[in-house]
Amino acid sequence: METFLTELISKATDLMGSLGFISGFLLIIFESMIPVLPLAVFIALNIMTFGSLFGFILSWVATVTGCMISFYLCRKLRNKFEKKYGNNEKVKKFKKYINKLSYSNLVILIALPFTPAFAVNIAAGLTDIDAKKYFSALLIGKLPMVYFWGFIGKSLLESITDPYTIAQVIFMVLIAYLVSKLANKFIK
Repeated sequence: METFLTELISKATDLMGSLGFISGFLLIIFESMIPVLPLAVFIALNIMTFGSLFGFILSWVATVTGCMISFYLCRKLRNKFEKKYGNNEKVKKFKKYINKLSYSNLVILIALPFTPAFAVNIAAGLTDIDAKKYFSALLIGKLPMVYFWGFIGKSLLESITDPYTIAQVIFMVLIAYLVSKLANKFIK
């Protein structure tokens, strides 16, 4: 089984390398809109194919781009959603919660590797969150998330059981929180 997986990864990185960086970019864009696709695998493949730095930057830019595309698609469909579900008490409560979410908490929510980005994109698109605020929160919050899935997330089990890895993720989330506090002063 290990040989099969090694061979599969080798063929995937060879294919992505021959197609160029656009293949890794598009995979992550599609993952942002189709949540069943494995983001961790795509980021790891980008890093294995294009190198640590370029693969990381490529994955970060692609995931922010994909999230913003999802956000704007939901923003476009917001009126239809409101007509159909706007009077539902659960929907009202959820929208109120998202609208009241502080900038720093939004960044933390985005930064957490296990937060379903697709759901956050939909929720943000359907609420009154300012697009610039959401974009800047994505720029900051996606850094530790991509770091986790890219450099650490090659093996999920390995990442969860390694205390050094967990400490790195906590450190990155803390940095994202502090940067979001600083950025919040400029956004208001």
